[in-house]
Amino acid sequence: MSDLTDLSTVSSQIKAEILAEALPYIRKFHGKTIVIKYGGNAMTEERLKHGFARDVILLKLVGMNPVVVHGGGPQIDSALKKIGKQGTFVQGMRITDEETMEVVEWVLGGEVQQDIVMLINHYGGQAVGLTGKDGGLIRARKMKMADREHPGQFLDIGFVGEIEAINPAVVKALQDDAFIPIISPIGFGDDGQAYNINADVVAGKIAEILKAEKLIMMTNTPGVLDKQGGLLTDLSAREIDEMFADGTISGGMLPKISSALDAAKSGVNTVHIVDGRIEHSLLLEVLTEQAFGTMIRSH
Repeated sequence: MSDLTDLSTVSSQIKAEILAEALPYIRKFHGKTIVIKYGGNAMTEERLKHGFARDVILLKLVGMNPVVVHGGGPQIDSALKKIGKQGTFVQGMRITDEETMEVVEWVLGGEVQQDIVMLINHYGGQAVGLTGKDGGLIRARKMKMADREHPGQFLDIGFVGEIEAINPAVVKALQDDAFIPIISPIGFGDDGQAYNINADVVAGKIAEILKAEKLIMMTNTPGVLDKQGGLLTDLSAREIDEMFADGTISGGMLPKISSALDAAKSGVNTVHIVDGRIEHSLLLEVLTEQAFGTMIRSH
């Protein structure tokens, strides 16, 4: 146990004040959907994994509707190494041949998803794992990635998908029945072909379709950083476009920030990028007035 979780030295008065501070946020977000992109260290460090499971259950118990979309990059890389393959990326997207797609399906839809489901159930929640094929949740097609060095041409990055449509019926049915949906970012074409979809993209689109109150992206950085490494706590669409143009935002942050911005423009009230390496960062974002990470606005 870390010092952060040892509450025996905290006075009863301070504990009561902390709970009282949470009350207006519990009231404000009661009955509202909160989509959480769960990735990075928060998924790989045991202490953080257990804390995340308990935090999600708490949000559910106080009347919110958390929906979790998980990543699994480190776990996929580890599984690929075991079969002698090296993961390669273009513009933040994993190049996915047939063999890699099989590994992605097994790791995301099996190992990682079930780990999250089991932990939440272990702590008294009711989680259900979904992939894109369940209830026709995520219909996908092969992504055409523009070649930045050759305008008008496209790169073939294999079985990487883009979302054609989201059918939220199965997620809504689970929410109404007090379950917590855990979604793996695997979509399916009309022919049954599986596609690897960036988890940030799936989280953003599901937040849009469900008209979520919040989209929270848990990552391995304090938030969006400027070129000097300073945290930017509040970003508008115009500022983000400038950061894309000058290269401040690049690599794996590209799909994350693009999805966050699209969600903000499509009616998700607030979008936050927070540091999943900090214990209880999810609760700090939702239930306290402390500004945490980077908030993205559409205007």
